[in-house]
Amino acid sequence: MSTDTHRIKFLLDEDRIPTAWYNIAADLPQPLAPPLNPGTHQPIGPADLEPLFPMALIAQEVSTERYIEIPDPVRDIYRLWRPTPLYRAARLEKALDLPAGVRIFYKYEGTNAAGSHKPNTAVPQAWYNQQAGVKRITTETGAGQWGSSLAMACSFFDIELKVYMVKVSYEQKPYRRALMETWGAQCVPSPSPDTNAGRQILAETPDTTGSLGIAISEAVEDAATREDTKYSLGSVLNHVMLHQTVIGQEALEQIAMADAWPDVVVGCVGGGSNFAGLTFPFIQQKLGGKDVRILAVEPAACPTLTKGEYRYDFGDTVGMTPLLKMHTLGHSFLPAGFHAGGLRYHGSAPLVSALLDQGLIEATAVNQLPTFEAAVTFARSEGIVPAPESAHAIRAAVDEALAARDAGEEKTILFGLSGHGNFDLSAYQNYLGGNLVDYAHPQEAIDAAIAELPTIAAD
Repeated sequence: MSTDTHRIKFLLDEDRIPTAWYNIAADLPQPLAPPLNPGTHQPIGPADLEPLFPMALIAQEVSTERYIEIPDPVRDIYRLWRPTPLYRAARLEKALDLPAGVRIFYKYEGTNAAGSHKPNTAVPQAWYNQQAGVKRITTETGAGQWGSSLAMACSFFDIELKVYMVKVSYEQKPYRRALMETWGAQCVPSPSPDTNAGRQILAETPDTTGSLGIAISEAVEDAATREDTKYSLGSVLNHVMLHQTVIGQEALEQIAMADAWPDVVVGCVGGGSNFAGLTFPFIQQKLGGKDVRILAVEPAACPTLTKGEYRYDFGDTVGMTPLLKMHTLGHSFLPAGFHAGGLRYHGSAPLVSALLDQGLIEATAVNQLPTFEAAVTFARSEGIVPAPESAHAIRAAVDEALAARDAGEEKTILFGLSGHGNFDLSAYQNYLGGNLVDYAHPQEAIDAAIAELPTIAAD
């Protein structure tokens, strides 16, 4: 343990911003299953993705190089907020009555203007699109963190952006919408009447709260039908996981500054980008012989890793995207309208799914009410109101700490705080007023959606 027991903030200078992203695909014990054409069920090639993405990002998507250099213009914008701080959660430790041998650290990604980890990939995606001459981008967003991050990035590079925001979040989080519009983006609720996919969903279920799968269908359709437009995704795909690894690379240096090593690294999982960003560099160390547990935490109301099946599925609701092998609840699964909008996705990233399948990570699911209980405890001790998504990681980190305390064990815990919850105060207001619902596990809905999945011979 560090002799400087009072130090709580571990900072790196700007020259320590990573110069390359880490690609875990180079180190997987077993390679990823290939994406498949949605019509033929045959493996797709880079040319199949060209209508949606610039070739530079497609090259990153399929790359097995261990490190990919970060372009200087991207690093220059990273300097606006990176490196981000690592904190010792000393006040949380005190609130939990933890002994000296149980320590909690967190890597905080809420210091940029958009307030989350999402700009780590939004900026390079916008830059690569600009370099390819792209004038317009479409995307989807759940809680609004991705939409606002890409809106900020597109404003840096003078690119028009249209965001399809999941309807329940569009209504719950008007200030996220306002933030996107301030940066110049157009934001519409999904499902919308602007696309064939949206019109179809509205005709079938006019009162739907929407889902990320539906919003992806709309954004993909919009991009595929216009020559001046590309599509951008904020999670799930390999190149998105890649860009986020600046988080974990910095955290490796910072935890060493604290003269510590984590026994467990915890991250929340929706699509998987925040989890990947923090944990993939630590998994690299694990593969090299370091002893560390990696724990993925998801909502019990959308338990992709803990209750889904590992098989091929569409990334969207309508079935327009390539088929990806991933842990999935079924692309027709419609999650309840719980407040962690960024975790309401039916599937998990192929890379994260493969790591779980290969036994390199663990997964657990937590309910909404105990998650907000942990979030409020954290806010009242550490001062940061966490995003509801990150609150899932806090809940699991607190549970790990309390279990170690009660067992008389020493344990060092590191979790990712992917952003602040300053635009999520309606959720906290509902929780504090006793109006937040603790959604039951929808097993029947999951079983029905999984039963509809296509049978792929490659399985």
